[in-house]
Amino acid sequence: MMRQRVLCLSGSLRRISTNTAVLQAAQQLAPDTLELELYTGLGRLPLFCPDDDVEPLPATVQALRSAVGRSDALLIACPEYAHGVPGAFKNLLDWLVGSLEFPGRPVALLNTSGRGSFHAQVALREILRTMSAQLLESACMTVPLSGAGCEVGAILDNPARCAELRGVLAALATELSSG
Repeated sequence: MMRQRVLCLSGSLRRISTNTAVLQAAQQLAPDTLELELYTGLGRLPLFCPDDDVEPLPATVQALRSAVGRSDALLIACPEYAHGVPGAFKNLLDWLVGSLEFPGRPVALLNTSGRGSFHAQVALREILRTMSAQLLESACMTVPLSGAGCEVGAILDNPARCAELRGVLAALATELSSG
């Protein structure tokens, strides 16, 4: 059976992050048809400057682009900060704008804010569309969690959250198998 590779991107730099935790829980709940890999280099990326988007790329940027290139899809969980996409995550996206690996990449979004996180989600969708991502709407979902500091175990111990995540992952698997 061919497993689809999904690169998980957390938009948070927090050591204990709800967004990272939901992606780690998704790794444990993924069906056999999906292989989820969590990208952990967000905080090591240099600040984007178009002058630096030339060969040889910084090693951390090359590693990011290679991980995106190896993936069949991206699963993004990004918090809202000051009504927008956090700067570190926007920086990651900026490094992908000029890449050959990103355009057309299928993307699913997880929103972990029970309070809405409306502004960042709208901004993130606009950025991704501008970057030529293929948003997989059936695999984009809000999975409301208890806020900052929610850990993987708490998510996995909650049957409702597990069911929601399994639903997202099933929709993602379906989208990838039909695309």
